[in-house]
Amino acid sequence: MDRDVTEFVPVPSVVLDRLAALGVDVDGVLRAAGVARARFTATRAKLAVGEFFALWRALEELGGSRDLGLRLGARAEPHQLDVSSLAALYSDTLGDALAKFARYKRVVCGEQVDVEVVAGEARIRFRWLHVADALPQMLVDTTFMSIATLAAHGLGVPVTPLRVAFARRRADERMYAQAFGCPIVFDAAVDELVIDASLLARPLVTRNADVVAMLVPALETALAESAAARSLADDARDVLARRMTGERPSVDRVAHELHVSPRTLQRRLGELGTSYQALLDGVRRDASRRLLAHTDLDAGEIAFLLGFEELNSFSRAFHAWEGATPTRWREQRAV
Repeated sequence: MDRDVTEFVPVPSVVLDRLAALGVDVDGVLRAAGVARARFTATRAKLAVGEFFALWRALEELGGSRDLGLRLGARAEPHQLDVSSLAALYSDTLGDALAKFARYKRVVCGEQVDVEVVAGEARIRFRWLHVADALPQMLVDTTFMSIATLAAHGLGVPVTPLRVAFARRRADERMYAQAFGCPIVFDAAVDELVIDASLLARPLVTRNADVVAMLVPALETALAESAAARSLADDARDVLARRMTGERPSVDRVAHELHVSPRTLQRRLGELGTSYQALLDGVRRDASRRLLAHTDLDAGEIAFLLGFEELNSFSRAFHAWEGATPTRWREQRAV
């Protein structure tokens, strides 16, 4: 995991009480994560990214019930939201809310949210900047359930997803199907919560234009400062990471999404000491390791998702990265 120690994640202090109410040995989890309880004395603790993920991994190991993340997400409450989520909750429609959530979430922490509308579906994905490894499963569970819970709060009616996809091996399918009320897909390329796109036009009962007008200027300023601290290579890597679902983004496609010409993109990447191909290789390497380690997809399926034209090309590339074939690497990880 590649961690940016300058990034911090706000965590509501009340989360410790919520965990205790769910039967978690909070002190044991904090000890295992190496995070002092004193960090939570303020209304919101600020954890370094490494501490944040250590806390979630400790929860997975010591939290007890396998549905803990789902139960935690189902308890999401508006007064505990960060500023990006508040701007979303007070928006006019669910579509506006998701757009603001996706736009401003990275201002609050290193989380990147993507919302894509395809064929009548709104597909919601999230990932963490500077984190190449698979996310803790409990974090994914909590995030998806909290999104569904807050969407229901905003609309004033329950929200049932069309499906939920997990980039992990099949496990606890009945538990997830009952919790979300929809089909569950395992061994997916990415974690994904999918809702009916028609919901995006629905007005929110929580909408409040005055609150949004108060929050957005500061968020836009923070977003501009965040963008200034990022390089074109960071942005190109993000575009590539979003496209590791069965296509090989061409340099022309990436340049178009970044609003520069292909020649300018290649030149500026060179000035930063990298190249389009180097970025593509890095994203493919991270994605291949994650999918081999955490799903049952075979090498051919992974090659397709990463945009390789044939399995042999993927096998040669992976061997150059890891010194072993994909199959052998997976076997060694399982020992």
